[in-house]
Amino acid sequence: DWRSTLIPAISVPVAIVGTFFFLSLFGFTINLLTLFALVLAVGIVVDDAIVVVEAVHAKMEAGEHDPKKAAHSAMQDISSAIISITLVMSAVFIPVSFISGSAGVFYKQFGITLAVAIVLSAINALTLSPALCAIFLKEHDKSAKKKGFAERFFTAFNVGFENTTAKYKRSIEFFIKRKWLAFLGIAIFAGIFILLLNITPKAFVPGEDTGAILSDVSLPPGTSLERTEEVLLQIENKVKDIPEIKEVLRISGRSLLSGTGSNYGMVIVKLKTWAERKETNQEINAVVQELFKRTASVKDAKVLYFARPTLVGFGFTNGFEFQLQDQKGGTISELSEVNNKFLAALNSRPEIKYATTSFSPNYPQYRIDLNVASIKKSGLTVTDVLGTMQGYYGGVYASNFNKFGKQFRVVYQSEPEFRSNPESLNQVLVRNKNGQMAPISQFVTLVKVFGPQAIERFNLFTSVKITGAPNEGYSSGDAIKAVEEVASQSLPVGYGYEFSGMTREEISAGGQTLYIFLLCLVFVYFLLAAQYESYMLPFAVLISLPIGLAGAYLFAYLFDVSNNIYLQITLIM
Repeated sequence: DWRSTLIPAISVPVAIVGTFFFLSLFGFTINLLTLFALVLAVGIVVDDAIVVVEAVHAKMEAGEHDPKKAAHSAMQDISSAIISITLVMSAVFIPVSFISGSAGVFYKQFGITLAVAIVLSAINALTLSPALCAIFLKEHDKSAKKKGFAERFFTAFNVGFENTTAKYKRSIEFFIKRKWLAFLGIAIFAGIFILLLNITPKAFVPGEDTGAILSDVSLPPGTSLERTEEVLLQIENKVKDIPEIKEVLRISGRSLLSGTGSNYGMVIVKLKTWAERKETNQEINAVVQELFKRTASVKDAKVLYFARPTLVGFGFTNGFEFQLQDQKGGTISELSEVNNKFLAALNSRPEIKYATTSFSPNYPQYRIDLNVASIKKSGLTVTDVLGTMQGYYGGVYASNFNKFGKQFRVVYQSEPEFRSNPESLNQVLVRNKNGQMAPISQFVTLVKVFGPQAIERFNLFTSVKITGAPNEGYSSGDAIKAVEEVASQSLPVGYGYEFSGMTREEISAGGQTLYIFLLCLVFVYFLLAAQYESYMLPFAVLISLPIGLAGAYLFAYLFDVSNNIYLQITLIM
């Protein structure tokens, strides 16, 4: 009956277009979350319209020949059910929209978008759909002789559907007579759900093939920029002929994980489009493995490859990230020793593909010793001496100038050849209180030492940033658990760790999931209790949840889907 299919087809664009209006009103963008909600909303809108069409058809088959009267009678029967379903689903998604943190951003945009679509769908079902039924639907002519393949197919389908419905009714009667069997089945499904919940891999968001691979290249401390450039060129030549790679960009003197330094570099790999990489062995993870193989022979540098993170702003990798903290105020050498032992233990775990850090206490440096007495005797201050050195060696921002319609900064600094060695201090002069120029070397002594390039702090403690990735077959949740176990076994007293970046958000989101789900259950329960004016009847609705949850986690486990925030949003729905 094409007339029946026309009614849901008209209802869908009305609700979806209306949802876009509210997206603009709330300041939301068209992104993965809102599109995800709209895709699910299409099913809900169609479902509401089908309920109305089926109810009107049932009235007409029961003897009501006038479509208008049939629509009016049907709406008297199902209006309360449509309102109840709408309130329940809104009660689920609107409260979770107020969850704080990064996870709250996901729940807010998804929840409000879907709630708006659900409400508009209900308004459609209560107003537009019955009006369309009264206009379009006609009573079936049962005396008409069925002809053609389509008619025979639909007749056979209806017979099969009615037989299935009859069997379903008999099974319901069977379980009503044997209530203990129904409760036993629910208990079994609850146990299956708990089991699958514990064994399903955990993650914050699933990794995606973004078409770009980043790398971190680090050479021994003190390596010159020229040598770093040579190694980067060697890496580029090894990987550029991989068929899936479109472009390769190399940058020396800086890397995403290690920061800035002459011994650091990075290679950015841009892959071909998805249309040109259709095979499984052409996906981004396979290309990363091939990159590791191609550059394993580069002995002068430590080279790491990782896919671009799915969420920008929560770190540079899709793996894990944490800070090893010196909580007792020890020395840098002690922190370095603890860090090396901890990394060795962590890399021995099967869950960990690699765990690394850019921290090293072996960078060649010069310590500046000031002769304060001589400085004061000359009528100078320590600030005068250090300020002069800053201008010659480090550079000082002076002012701006405008040219070609743009603003440029003015920084004064000595030419490279005049600041390339310690002897250049003899050529740096500072004016004393008598107006005479004195070489700064008579106030300053350079002592060659070794130390870290930078000392980082996290939550006020001296820390070492460690990044890594889970091994094949393991999730980021497995890697986090491995980090916790290794830390409890190998970290001495006075040292601790804190997760950071996207790993911290993953742990925070995982801790909120249980409370979000319980909050949804409480809201749904009280809404149903108010709807049915009974405190017991809502349990008949909620008691079926273990079956749905077990089924969702079963298919997630079978299809290797991690327990991420998208799965959690789906469970709430």
